[in-house]
Amino acid sequence: MGKLIVLSLTVAALAAFLGERLINLRRRTLASRELFQNHLPNCHSVKGLEYGSEDLAVLPNGLAFISTGLNFPGLPSYSDDPGKIYTLDLSEDSRKKPVELRMGRGFELDSFNPHGISVYTDETENSIYLFVVNHPQQKAQVEIFQFIEEDHSLVYVKTIKHELLHSVNDIVAVGVESFYATNDHYFGGGTLNTVEAVLGQPWCNVVYYSPGQVMEVAAGFYKANGINISPDKRHVYVADTFDHNIHVLERQKNNALAPVKVVAVGSLVDNIQVDSETGDLWIGCHPNGWKLFQTDPKDLPGSEVMRIQNIHSENPVVTQVYADDGSVLIGSSVASPYKGKLFIGTIYHKALVCDLEDLRH
Repeated sequence: MGKLIVLSLTVAALAAFLGERLINLRRRTLASRELFQNHLPNCHSVKGLEYGSEDLAVLPNGLAFISTGLNFPGLPSYSDDPGKIYTLDLSEDSRKKPVELRMGRGFELDSFNPHGISVYTDETENSIYLFVVNHPQQKAQVEIFQFIEEDHSLVYVKTIKHELLHSVNDIVAVGVESFYATNDHYFGGGTLNTVEAVLGQPWCNVVYYSPGQVMEVAAGFYKANGINISPDKRHVYVADTFDHNIHVLERQKNNALAPVKVVAVGSLVDNIQVDSETGDLWIGCHPNGWKLFQTDPKDLPGSEVMRIQNIHSENPVVTQVYADDGSVLIGSSVASPYKGKLFIGTIYHKALVCDLEDLRH
């Protein structure tokens, strides 16, 4: 009889714990949030990016590198082909079709599954390097390519694997072989990621990698996602998806990151783009993460773009630039302005280019 009582109490305690964790998960995914439409004028879809445009990196001349075809656990994937990298010249006609980048020998194309990307320009050699987070067989590694503009191709340089880079989501390059990267899970994958989501603990981190130094440089994130760097290279910005905010961290001489402040956004923040002229942050967001992972065709997840101005001031300005309930755009993950236009990419849906209204006031 005593054993039955203990068992019953244990089951009741476990049920109560799981119930509380489920409520917490719904709160962190903004499951009850309703979205009001806030469209931009003259939006059109980008032909050739029907299977996602999860991340992009833009050169000063307007040439954008776009990762597409991500196959991510828990989310739909509508293409059986390997992932690809495209370029789109944002300085030209925005209706121009993106161009697929050719990849040279030495790289395994069949299992290419690109996620976050970053561009680094080596001024001494006048060379451009593209860093790509890759998930072949759902593993995590970083690929480095050199961009050859003359024949519009990528030359494979090397693959980087490390035990600290176990669940990489996004990356920001700070050297020819150096970068900061976010781990969006504590565990490396599989069913433990589901357990982790239910537990809802701030176990994610940021790692610095260079050939002579690999270390954790920031921790305490619920889901470390997008990462980018300020125009003066002094600060790193990290998106914590499940805490709905952006962390501002200052780079130290030893490449560590010191926390400066946290800016609340009010949405599930994904990738971060930084305006090189103004320093403004542009963030692709998920207004309701519960819908994103449920993927109910009758209740589609929406899209949202947020902008942060004067992030280093005492009163940063957070503005919703675009919002859609899923009827136009599903699962926005990145947004980048360029000369009056705004490119909005998604995890697995189409991409949009819209006219950007004057948001200075």
